[in-house]
Amino acid sequence: VYDIGLNKGWVSVGISSDTAQFAVNTIRSWWYMDGIKRYPGANEILITADCGGSNGYRTRLWKLELQKLADEIQMSLKICHFPPGTSKWNKIEHRLFSYISKNWRGKPLITREVVLNLIGNTKTKSGLSVAAVLDENDYKTGIKISDEEMASINLIGDAFHPEWNYTIKHNPQIL
Repeated sequence: VYDIGLNKGWVSVGISSDTAQFAVNTIRSWWYMDGIKRYPGANEILITADCGGSNGYRTRLWKLELQKLADEIQMSLKICHFPPGTSKWNKIEHRLFSYISKNWRGKPLITREVVLNLIGNTKTKSGLSVAAVLDENDYKTGIKISDEEMASINLIGDAFHPEWNYTIKHNPQIL
């Protein structure tokens, strides 16, 4: 997670697979440990994401997990995917990952603690700071999402490229 306005990074270091569940759990952990304090009156979270991989626009599990998160935090999630081949424009690459890579360059990544410390100690003169947490969940690959599960997602596509830009609205809690 990279908060462009605050120049703050949040990195989850996983121990299993990079799946949509892992990606959404990173957003979840950021929200509960940092975002909720920084944005107490928020009613929507804007998420920019690449077009492929675990958080790709065609990934059914990504959308289902986002629905679960939206329902859990009772907020809408506005998703904007970078078009295919344009991930180089994603600020997370240049303003976060590049500095993490510089910070651990030439250092042996021998333990999880070393990785967490190197990421968590990433800072720049322009004010970037990064928090790092360990995600010890075991994420399975190959999870199939049924058409019925997809139909349960409260997804509203934008007028401009609705396949890349959409909102997942939370479902009101039934009392």
